[in-house]
Amino acid sequence: MDVRVVNQPLHQVEADVIVLPLFEGGVQAAAAELRSVMSQAADDFTGEYGQTLVIYSGGQIAARKVLALGLGKEDKLDIRKLRRAAGMAARAARETAAKSVAFAVPAVGSMPAGQVAQFMVEGAVHGLFRFETYKSEQPTKPNVEEIVMVGQEIESGVTYGRIVAEAANLSRQVNWTPGNHMTATKLAAVAQDICEQAGIEIEVYDKQGCQELGLGLLLAVNQGSVEEPRFIVMRYKGNGGQGPWLGIVGKGLTMDTGGISIKPSDGMWDMKYDMSGGGAVLGAVKAIGELKPKADILFVVPSTDNMPDGGAYKPGDVISGLSGKTVEIRSTDAEGRLILADGLAYAAKQGCTKLIEASTLTGAVQIALGPVRMGIVSNNDEWENEVYTAIEEAGERGWKLPHDQEYYEFFKSPIADMSNSGTARAAGSTVGGLFLMGHVGDVPCVHLDIASQAWNHGANKFEDEGATGVAVRSFVRAAVRWAEGNR
Repeated sequence: MDVRVVNQPLHQVEADVIVLPLFEGGVQAAAAELRSVMSQAADDFTGEYGQTLVIYSGGQIAARKVLALGLGKEDKLDIRKLRRAAGMAARAARETAAKSVAFAVPAVGSMPAGQVAQFMVEGAVHGLFRFETYKSEQPTKPNVEEIVMVGQEIESGVTYGRIVAEAANLSRQVNWTPGNHMTATKLAAVAQDICEQAGIEIEVYDKQGCQELGLGLLLAVNQGSVEEPRFIVMRYKGNGGQGPWLGIVGKGLTMDTGGISIKPSDGMWDMKYDMSGGGAVLGAVKAIGELKPKADILFVVPSTDNMPDGGAYKPGDVISGLSGKTVEIRSTDAEGRLILADGLAYAAKQGCTKLIEASTLTGAVQIALGPVRMGIVSNNDEWENEVYTAIEEAGERGWKLPHDQEYYEFFKSPIADMSNSGTARAAGSTVGGLFLMGHVGDVPCVHLDIASQAWNHGANKFEDEGATGVAVRSFVRAAVRWAEGNR
């Protein structure tokens, strides 16, 4: 999809549809050159948030149609609502069979025009994404081929918005792909393609390589599978490789059956999305390769599936990980924290001074926070606050969960350094996150539990059912802030 910027009067913009965002009760505030067209909507358009109304221009302007978009009350509009509104408008425009869609960039309070344009582009590119790989029939409405942003001093915002939205859509494509088509080997091939295009160094370790590295926890999870694991390491040297290094790690669990502690069959088909953290890392790699921040970043994705067979690891087993810590297996369905423990330990041993990790780690986060916010667990308040700020600036949302020392008692083991599952169901998201902290030593680390946000369980006016690409934007914003000196 082509995204470009023009600075010209709205009535001169050539497009199948031009989107005119308006606040509640703002029809009369429409740009003068569109007022005659909008006068047709005076009785039908209120500007309520998310409302869309298509009006034929009748040749009065260059665009064939105007799509009025309701932004609601101006004092209630934030960057997340702005992004969603733009996505709704783009999808509504597509329903008219539009191939080119222009957006008038509105004035929104004290928000810079570039920031407004950024989040509108993000929303439009996100909303228009379709996962069509396995469809034998073409969609009834054609894909939009061009987005035009109309405004002044918005070029950098549009560029950033396009880059992160396309990166999130790459993550969605990967996370949506079924497990028989997205094995660990194929995930590594996707990573190699991304790195080749971006000029980023990559090392991929096969099963023997994992053994040589000492990735005991990753290998244990892989025991029940006929598919080999892959340990994917990517190095972006935006600061010449001289450091300091930021480590970004994501869970690449391509299919999770629960292993011997098998999941209920109902809903198991969705567990292809259990690699959403790893997909977010790959999306971030793509975006960082284009944005080129002046920073050194190590990206790590441990990848396997989790299957039950006669050779699978079992509840009661004790496994030693790369950190040197031993783990008693209480549940083979708490596998994500095992492969991540090795991934985080590797990043720490490679000299990363700060770590961020994202994963669909616990079902408990859905109970605690629902689909509104991701859970955040850390071993360092200062670094947690920095990452939290990046999440907010990226237009995503998190909630800081506690990390009191008493919570470490929840996963103590009588026969190993720790168990991979708490003895009770209490504080599941906190316990899962703190388990990871037990494998990074003193390195400041932030864990993002995205399990309740990574998959949209029903299509809506903003996006299709399926993978959401959550955490890509947060990873990228954190990396940019890191490069800017907020280390």
